[in-house]
Amino acid sequence: MKVLLVGGGGREHALAWRLAQDDPSISIVAAPGNPGIAELGECVAVDASDTDALLALARERRVDFTLVGPEAPLAAGIVDRFRDDGRAIFGPTRAAAEIETSKAFAKSLMHAAKVPTARAIVATEPPRAKGAARELGLPIVIKASGLAAGKGVVICESYDRADRAIDDMLLGRVFGVAGSEILIEEFMTGEELSVLALTDGETVLPLVPAQDHKRLLDGDRGPNTGGMGAYAPVSLSSAELLNDVTQRIFQPTLAALAAQGRPFTGLLYAGLMLTDGGPRVVEFNCRFGDPETQAVLPVARVSSPFPELLAMVARGEKLPKTVTCTAQGAAVTTVLAADGYPERPRQGAEIHIPANPEGVLVFHAGTSRDASGRLVSSGGRVLAVTGVAETFETAQSRSREAAERVTFEGKQFRSDIGWREIARSAGAA
Repeated sequence: MKVLLVGGGGREHALAWRLAQDDPSISIVAAPGNPGIAELGECVAVDASDTDALLALARERRVDFTLVGPEAPLAAGIVDRFRDDGRAIFGPTRAAAEIETSKAFAKSLMHAAKVPTARAIVATEPPRAKGAARELGLPIVIKASGLAAGKGVVICESYDRADRAIDDMLLGRVFGVAGSEILIEEFMTGEELSVLALTDGETVLPLVPAQDHKRLLDGDRGPNTGGMGAYAPVSLSSAELLNDVTQRIFQPTLAALAAQGRPFTGLLYAGLMLTDGGPRVVEFNCRFGDPETQAVLPVARVSSPFPELLAMVARGEKLPKTVTCTAQGAAVTTVLAADGYPERPRQGAEIHIPANPEGVLVFHAGTSRDASGRLVSSGGRVLAVTGVAETFETAQSRSREAAERVTFEGKQFRSDIGWREIARSAGAA
């Protein structure tokens, strides 16, 4: 099997790693890839947003299917283009991807389908938005409706802070066009859970649930980021909870998309809040999460070959209804970020990665080779260090200790990924 992998971040490295683990005979062509993926396959210097060049590459290499990692190519309609050319591709169409690319659309869809989620009011003008904040009450959440690299969310404890966030988005355009339409949303209380599910549009295969850490600093302090770490599985989850999420969230959402002529195939990611009234949707993503994928794939044990399931969805075939996924062990992923991240990450720092001890995987996220062949930082999130073990505690220590051993100037990372899991264990004791 030959696979074209679109993207060059930590999520794509984890996908390449999992494909190679499950079937060493798979030939991987990555565009553009990264130095980590280059150890598993061929990297071709084609940008993930250049649909024409990607299609030409798929034709030239005669790939069996294309696996899209990032959201931007999906939002641009890469799946539509490939399917028009008769090519198998894993991911949703542009219209179906709107479940992520427009939070306003997703909220409207959920309300119509009676999918549990927070109340929200959509606004494009500051007076309406500020009035909505006072209507819903404090604390309040202000969200950019469009794609903002996971950073377009501000939780406000006062109306002054909400007003500033509204003005920043609608007038200051701090998130560009993504913030030209915003959601003023009620604040939900509980713990968050990320559930990634493969789907052919009807059958849903939830993978091992994860919990991510968005804030930059230990103790969930500092600014929001694209994600500073994740762990899987999560003790709060259960087979009963996943069944409830499938029946009350995934299936009604897929049915509503299909009813609108937007059938969704690929990976549907549900970011959930586990409230006292049950799970409610915080947001949907239309692709594998980052860094959740780096924690989920090392422990996800699927009853059918994972690469073949991806290929089936890419070809438009139905998934077997009997396929299941369980967790084997635990994984904790610690993200190493560049100096200045998330506002102004500095690039070009030389990276030194020691040999990986047992139970440690290092996924490249924002790395490249300079003219002299040195490994250097080239993005905000540089590496994702995953510890894998039979127990959560050992996985956490492996991840943290390996993160400490990697060196580059200005390195930032959290030392407390999975702290809620530790707290729950202590409470149970």
